[in-house]
Amino acid sequence: MKTKDELLPECPVAVTVSVIGSKWKLLIMRNLLVRPWRFNELKKDLEGISQKVLTDSLRAMEEDGLITRTVYPEVPPRVEYSLSELGESMRPILDAMKQWGMEYKSTL
Repeated sequence: MKTKDELLPECPVAVTVSVIGSKWKLLIMRNLLVRPWRFNELKKDLEGISQKVLTDSLRAMEEDGLITRTVYPEVPPRVEYSLSELGESMRPILDAMKQWGMEYKSTL
């Protein structure tokens, strides 16, 4: 069985796209840059995302080390998602995307 490193593309840009390349992952990260979020908060804020896609995206992002899932021992259980240190390192990329998007919109 191949390790994760062996499965990743050689091109660094392709690696980045494979980790955060979906629309939903980028929007989840956008939200988590502000503060930790609970599952239902994300579901309400990300209009059009299905529960399955949100669940799958969060699991993949946790597996890739981009986010941290914290379960609080309460009744009912409370779970929060936040950016990990690795996820936080994506801030300059997302900030650049935000800036580019604002500049693009101003040209229309």
